[in-house]
Amino acid sequence: MKSIMEVRRALTCVLLSVFLCAGDAQDSVPDSVLNCCEGDVLVLLDSSGSVASYEFFHMVDFLKELLLPFSLGPDQVRVGLLQVGTEPHLEFSFDTYSSQDGLQAALGRTKQLKGNTNTVDALLMARNQVLKQGVPGGARPDLPRVLVWLTDGVDPGEVQEPMARLREEGVAILVVSTGHGNYQVLREVVSPPAEEHLFFVDIDDITIISEDLRNAIIEIIRAERLQVKSVTTTTAQLEWRPVLAGTGYYDIQFGPIRTGQTGGTGGSGTSPGTGLGPFQRITRPGDASSAKLIDLRPDTTYRVTLTPKANLEFNSLHATFTTLPEVQPVVQTLSTVTVSESSTNSVRVSWGPLLPHLIQGYQLEYSALPTGPLRVVSVSNRQNTTVLTDLQPDTQYLVTVSARQASGRERAMTVKVCTQEVLPALSDLQLTTVGDESVQLHWKGSYDGLRGYWVTWERGQSQRSTLYLPPNQLSTTLNHVPSRARVCVSPVYRTARGEGLCCTA
Repeated sequence: MKSIMEVRRALTCVLLSVFLCAGDAQDSVPDSVLNCCEGDVLVLLDSSGSVASYEFFHMVDFLKELLLPFSLGPDQVRVGLLQVGTEPHLEFSFDTYSSQDGLQAALGRTKQLKGNTNTVDALLMARNQVLKQGVPGGARPDLPRVLVWLTDGVDPGEVQEPMARLREEGVAILVVSTGHGNYQVLREVVSPPAEEHLFFVDIDDITIISEDLRNAIIEIIRAERLQVKSVTTTTAQLEWRPVLAGTGYYDIQFGPIRTGQTGGTGGSGTSPGTGLGPFQRITRPGDASSAKLIDLRPDTTYRVTLTPKANLEFNSLHATFTTLPEVQPVVQTLSTVTVSESSTNSVRVSWGPLLPHLIQGYQLEYSALPTGPLRVVSVSNRQNTTVLTDLQPDTQYLVTVSARQASGRERAMTVKVCTQEVLPALSDLQLTTVGDESVQLHWKGSYDGLRGYWVTWERGQSQRSTLYLPPNQLSTTLNHVPSRARVCVSPVYRTARGEGLCCTA
């Protein structure tokens, strides 16, 4: 009879599994993993009776999270699942699922086998039926193969020899142990380096190794396609997945593809293959993963072949790319914009240089800041100045001058301009004598933007007095004003003094 704790653990796992399946798992897929890899991953899952139901459900959920980011398909990653029990059971082979929806659903349906931990027979099945190339549902030729073994570490059996045979056949072996198994045995069976391919973790914390284990798998099955990056008019950058582990070298041949050719076998000075022009050859050491091609022709399609050279034979990788067209010198069709003759409601805008043979016409767009309506003026290609009218006084405008080239390109420059403030003159000034050397001034003035009045009068030879009054004061009395002294009143605005009026005492 199961203990209450085991029942609670099982119910908790079931509820968690249902909740996770209900969500959109694809939302957690890292973009950096999509389409990154090409290879076959076989999961060897310990499904024996030594694994508690609680642990088994955690292992399955861990697998779902681990495999979710990979893009599945015939030209990408394929996944197979083999369960370990008294009789090993192939849950599904590599060619069963080509989408994450199908794989995730299949993992969710996986039932524990129970029984003995017969890992040795499971490894024989893995070698003879799943990882052997050419068998239906088996691994693909010339692509990396990975065996991920999830075990509780209890009584794994004599696994050293079958694991060694798998490694000799090029299978990379990674191990995750959730118990306290024989560390020495597990270290012997994993592919080096053991510190990156062997994981010991408590079942409740197994998710903390998801990213490290996934990265270890990616390093093994990352696509070996030859990639061409950073193409310019005369250069290109090649990148590939290193396969020589520091030994041997990479032979790189590249040349232009001749248009209109359909035959040819290549030879000295001719690229190997069909329809290729004279080729160049460079080499890179075995630990390299990139090379820069230089001295290429602009606007030309090239074919490049990379061949790893070592004691073992490797497939050659091929790629084609086209260099960028040669860039024509940039002509400064618009380099200066100036402003002059600013008034209260107009401003003159000029630009240069004047290049009628290159420019189809000019367009001026202007609007009052910050949110005025946009106005547009078109000007011929033989005109380099115009006056913008009907502007608001004392307002800042944003003006953009665009030069439309015959090639379709456009160059623009933007400036800020300001119209002048309206400065109305004083409309009336009256002077009245009110005593010996005293006069009273009266004037009229009430305008928007008025800041005050500036009063000046003569006090004898070469002497002048001044007085500043607020805008709401329209009269004042001056003392000590000599006979025939000249008295003036001027309105004062934000930016300047307006035209005033003068009287003689």
